[in-house]
Amino acid sequence: MSSSTELVIILITLAFLSLILNINAQTDCNESSDEFFNLASARNITKCKKLTTLGAEFGWKYSVDNHTKQLQLDIILGASLHNAMGWLAWGVNPGQRPQMVGTRAIIGIRYLNGTSVIKTYNITQYTKIGCPLLPSEISDVNVSNTQVNYSATTRYMTIHASLILPQKDYTFSKLNHVWQVGQSANDVQPLMHATTLQNVDSTETLDLDTGTCVNIGHRRRHLRTVHGILNILGWGILLPIGVIIARYFRVHPFDLQKKKNLWFYLHVSFQSVGYVLGTIGWGIGLWLGHASKYYTFRTHRILAIFIFTFATLQMLAFRLKPKDTDDYRKHWNMYHHFLGYALLAAISVNIFQGIAILKPVYTWKWAYVAILGAFGVVTIAFEIYTWIKFRKDIKEKKNQTANQEGKPSASTETKAP
Repeated sequence: MSSSTELVIILITLAFLSLILNINAQTDCNESSDEFFNLASARNITKCKKLTTLGAEFGWKYSVDNHTKQLQLDIILGASLHNAMGWLAWGVNPGQRPQMVGTRAIIGIRYLNGTSVIKTYNITQYTKIGCPLLPSEISDVNVSNTQVNYSATTRYMTIHASLILPQKDYTFSKLNHVWQVGQSANDVQPLMHATTLQNVDSTETLDLDTGTCVNIGHRRRHLRTVHGILNILGWGILLPIGVIIARYFRVHPFDLQKKKNLWFYLHVSFQSVGYVLGTIGWGIGLWLGHASKYYTFRTHRILAIFIFTFATLQMLAFRLKPKDTDDYRKHWNMYHHFLGYALLAAISVNIFQGIAILKPVYTWKWAYVAILGAFGVVTIAFEIYTWIKFRKDIKEKKNQTANQEGKPSASTETKAP
């Protein structure tokens, strides 16, 4: 097995570890924020977890009444509002999968005058097409002990409620629940929330006993992370390294040209591994786009297709490039270099597009900014060194030519005493 193949396997394994390591959920309330932990402890909530979107935290305590066939559930949900006014929602869905339509929701609303209200709502297909969402009784779910808390200093809001759910529609091992954060309301009518990927993805099927998610949407979220890791590694790191090797390692600062074209084999190796990882990430992205019914990211998709298409064309150059003696080799070199630099620009833009779509922690964005900064520093340093060495070599050649012709060079002339 070649070293490049081993590297590909290692990098793919590391990327998919993010999928495996996130399967086991933490249900220890000590892992929650201090504010959420204190409120959960005051209500004897025994299990907590950080939800996958919107920075939300969820806590619960449940029991099953086998005589009445009912599930008794105490919940608390916490998240930060964007402004002093906003709303926080949580609900359960008796359907086959977690989704907005069909959800029995509890929504707490915070007003600018400092007051708050919490009501129950039935979210229907008419809500999805823009009809007003107004408070209503929930027929199959008994809701009591509702309470809303808000901290003006941190804009952190929590809602709490006790529910009694019929086990024929709701089970503790597969509870479809939905959460959401909105920015404004008209009296008791919460207005439309944002339509970012995090808002659309605020659903999961939860096992109340273990705290793990058991629906495919949860796996899809981790696949997005794998998609991002592979693309950043392949397109965003390894391909630029290959370009730097091709530009600066043939003559200056390290003359690898004489070592049996070592620079070329390094260039090909980095480009090949980067292309393979990027292609796998691109394939995962295509599947994610196909599996997403409710949203599409047109610019991100078009740039991804452009990058894959022309990166494939660049890879074919390893076999189809003209010989050094061909008349059009010079023009081919210009095309190859220009397309390579254009691809690097498109790759950087699309990686930032992907980060903006996923909206992960800011570490992702600033880590990639640091990577680009490192590439910039290395490129500038090599460029300066190359020009200095290039000018020095020209001067030395002129001196050698002058000496061979028997003429004193400018550097060897001395003034008469």
